Parts: sequence; structure tokens; C-alpha cells
Amino acid sequence: MTNSPSPAASEQPDVAELSYEQARDELVRVVSELEQGSSTLEQSLALWERGEALAKRCEEWLVGAKARLDAARASSTATE
Repeated sequence: MTNSPSPAASEQPDVAELSYEQARDELVRVVSELEQGSSTLEQSLALWERGEALAKRCEEWLVGAKARLDAARASSTATE
């Protein structure tokens, strides 16, 4: 088994600062690393927690995008 050390939490960018694409890409990497099962329990827990935060960030972006679309549709309907 090969343990490829994940960047320490202090080295990782703050999840709140990530774009949707950055959060999504990192989440894909985290899931892949977890699926490999080559991490220690402590590393796996840290990855899981990071993945949860990344998933939440992606959801925030998607909810915000939906709200913007809904607002745009509402304003275009109001002007018709």
C-alpha cells in the first residue's frame, strides 16, 4: 500500500474561498482518494471532513445560481 500524504489542512485553501469548479474538482479528488482505501484512519477522517465541507460549498454555489436564475426569470416575466 502506498500512502500519498494529503496536504495538511493548513496548506489547503479555505473552502469558503473556492469557486464552484475548484471545490468540485477537489471533491472528486477527495472521493477518489477515499475510494482507494490506502489512507490511515486519521487521514481518512480528515479527507471525509474536507469532502463534507467541499460538498457543502458546491451546494451553496448551486443554490446561489438557482436563486439568480429564478430572479432573472421573475424579472423577465414581470416586464412582459
